[in-house]
Amino acid sequence: MATSTPTSASEIAKAVSSGRLSASEVIEATLARIVQHDPVLNAFTDVTADRARAKAREVDAAIEAGKNAGPLAGVPFAVKNLFDVKGISTRAGSKINRDLPPASRDATLIERLERAGAVLVGALNMGEYAYDFTGENVHDGPSRNPHDPTRMTGGSSGGSGSAVGGALVPVALGSDTNGSIRVPASFCGIFGLKPTYGRLSRARSFPFVASLDHVGPFARSVRDLALAYDTMQGPDADDAACTARAVEPTAPLLAENIGGLRIALAGGWFQTNLFPEAVEAVARVAKALGAARVIDIPEAERARAAAYVITTTEGASLHLDRLRKRPNDFDPAVRDRLIAGAMVPATLVDRAQKFRRWYRTKLLEIFKSVDLLIAAATPCVAPKLGQVNFVLDGVEMPVRANIGIHTQPISFVGLPVVAVPVPLEPMPIGVQLIAPPWREDIALRAAYALERMGAVATLSPRGL
Repeated sequence: MATSTPTSASEIAKAVSSGRLSASEVIEATLARIVQHDPVLNAFTDVTADRARAKAREVDAAIEAGKNAGPLAGVPFAVKNLFDVKGISTRAGSKINRDLPPASRDATLIERLERAGAVLVGALNMGEYAYDFTGENVHDGPSRNPHDPTRMTGGSSGGSGSAVGGALVPVALGSDTNGSIRVPASFCGIFGLKPTYGRLSRARSFPFVASLDHVGPFARSVRDLALAYDTMQGPDADDAACTARAVEPTAPLLAENIGGLRIALAGGWFQTNLFPEAVEAVARVAKALGAARVIDIPEAERARAAAYVITTTEGASLHLDRLRKRPNDFDPAVRDRLIAGAMVPATLVDRAQKFRRWYRTKLLEIFKSVDLLIAAATPCVAPKLGQVNFVLDGVEMPVRANIGIHTQPISFVGLPVVAVPVPLEPMPIGVQLIAPPWREDIALRAAYALERMGAVATLSPRGL
């Protein structure tokens, strides 16, 4: 954005609501920054400039008329291109979906953000059908890391991570099935929230694995993350998983003392397969929060395996017709995983689901004695684009299969997580703050405390 334009959502909303800046000025500065930097980042697949200008004029008119334009007045945001945007085909990172008719209505979360005064500026690059951890889309090209454009953003919400990390927008939406919010947050050095399963509506977003899919925001600060999250809360009859919980505001709680929280490190599986930078990041966060206790999470490795089984079989079921009719229009890596999923025996799926229920019970028991768990978000900083393997302790490991090694056992049972960025050199890396179900407020309060202490922070993009 222009130097005179704030880069945080809360500051933009304050400036616009007070009349110090117009929403139109903010949006023009945002569109100019996208034009300037997106050719490097490749974060956007669609820029909705006309729509954004029209919405900004609405916000300005409301303020001129003395009305409250909302808590996100004039704040630009963008969404992963699996969210329906009226007038645009919902491509979900694929070639096939481009043949769909344009969406006739926005996704619920877009509607809620715009009712709060936010302004949609476009749709963002992503891994095909969200089955991706790298951010390398074969149809649209890879999204690129704002701290080093030769590196991955992570996926599948790679464009979201790139757009927020590159300060093109202060807020973006993504989805997380096995780690697709937390991985880009980690690699791009920003904050990301994967809420409790069912907390935020997925209505009018393209699914991947219905029993695992979450949606949530990215932001450059904890306050912005909480403001966006609070705006989107609330039941929605259009999403069967999101019909029961009332709005539970978190932004007013951020400054509450966290001294009474029982905080521990996730042990066992979560302390294995880590590069030195991930070990250092976890240690910094644990020290800042005064956490020394380590709690072993039983059978986390099996949870990851079961998550793979459920992911690949549910995903295959969703795409069977496309696999039959247009196999050559898939990313070959995605296609082959889906075909493999279609051949998994039903007995294994049944075992995975039964184990899932057992594992959730065990984790809920752990949360009787602890309020927050700390774990690495990714095993390493962002790999180079195109990198196939990395070597840890002399062992060669496939990059794509192991980026989400520490996120899958958490989303598998729907726990809320805030990914916080530790600003290491030369690249940032994220840490997961994992809370009990429906306690996003705990993870956000801890993240805010870390941010105030300077233990975590979003840096200015280094690669632009």
